[in-house]
Amino acid sequence: MIIQLEEAKIRLRQITKELDELAQALKIKETEEKIAELEELTVQPGFWNDPQVSTKTLQEIKQYKDKVTAYNELVSRTEDAYALAEMAIEENDETCTDEVVSELAAVEAEAEKQRLSALLTGEYDANNAILSFHPGAGGTEAQDWAQMLYRMYTRWGETHGFTVKLLDWLDGEEAGIKSATIMIEGLNAYGYLKSENGVHRLVRVSPYDSSGRRHTSFASVEVVPEFTDDGSIEIRDEDIEITAHRSSGAGGQHINKTDSAIRIVHLPTGIVVGCQTERSQLQNKETALKMLKSKLAEIKEREKLEKIEDIQGNKTNIEWGAQIRSYVFMPYTLAKDTRTGYEDGNIQAVMDGDIDGFINAFLKKNAKL
Repeated sequence: MIIQLEEAKIRLRQITKELDELAQALKIKETEEKIAELEELTVQPGFWNDPQVSTKTLQEIKQYKDKVTAYNELVSRTEDAYALAEMAIEENDETCTDEVVSELAAVEAEAEKQRLSALLTGEYDANNAILSFHPGAGGTEAQDWAQMLYRMYTRWGETHGFTVKLLDWLDGEEAGIKSATIMIEGLNAYGYLKSENGVHRLVRVSPYDSSGRRHTSFASVEVVPEFTDDGSIEIRDEDIEITAHRSSGAGGQHINKTDSAIRIVHLPTGIVVGCQTERSQLQNKETALKMLKSKLAEIKEREKLEKIEDIQGNKTNIEWGAQIRSYVFMPYTLAKDTRTGYEDGNIQAVMDGDIDGFINAFLKKNAKL
């Protein structure tokens, strides 16, 4: 038992030294300066005149403060665990062993989590994320699978303290969805979720097959960052087709049951966006146009194209061979990422939003850790 305490003490001392490097990687000092700068804005005359700007500024302050607080709490927790181990060794008190070992494991896990967040250094990693869900061929089964993925990412966002906002929803014919779009708002939402862009494959005994046969279904998850409209993406009126329709689906009382929902088709690329959750048709149109600009900007950035006319929508087929991850419910349970090899046998936990292992494995691989 004393040996365990000695080992834990050594490891905790090592972590304490590593935390100084982590502070630099997380840019804690710069973040604190940014908080002070933003808080100075809040006391300026006229700050509250523009609710949109003031709300966004307050959200930024909270996100930055949460980052600093999380780091400071990790430092404090590490120091407390080290002090407890040191005291237990000096007093030859083995009753503290389990507590010290448990705290060490918690500290290591949190330090690893914060190390991974430090890898999010891409230009748009800090942005909000827009996720769109589309079923592949297969009718009701594929549409149900798309809704299962919608639920999985919604759960992930809520569990991690992000704000999840439903933007658009189109019901499936019998069950599931034909399409849906959500915004996940919060610091580094896109940085974490960019790894989820692609085709997802499901293998299970279909509840919609009376013969109880096993089915393979596909659905795509499209992830783009929410861009600040800097005027670099121009959308001409003649390039878009706008239609209004009646809202429907999972929004419940939050969705207007009038013809205020908007769907926009960008004719040069074939990209389709929609919004139905704002209070008016005009607001839905503005939000949909922001989504379209985000998608066009993301593609332009990815393909390094000069002209918007050269941009093509995502042409990836939602079918076998294109998947980034497989989710098997039958004859065994396993979720496995084809890019990193990471796998998790607890399929129910994964479908409930426990996908951090897949996200972290992707971040590590891309960072060449």
